[in-house]
Amino acid sequence: MKKKIPLRIAPLLLLSMFLLLLVFGINVGEPERVLEQAKTICLACIGIG
Repeated sequence: MKKKIPLRIAPLLLLSMFLLLLVFGINVGEPERVLEQAKTICLACIGIG
């Protein structure tokens, strides 16, 4: 007889929420904004910006 593996809902729910938010963030242009802010902070750290 095969053992039945219990299906845990919480990890699946968290994974699906993560993927939904990831796709939403990419669609609204968040990666470009983060990279722009990182560049600004980096230039400020070395005294150029």
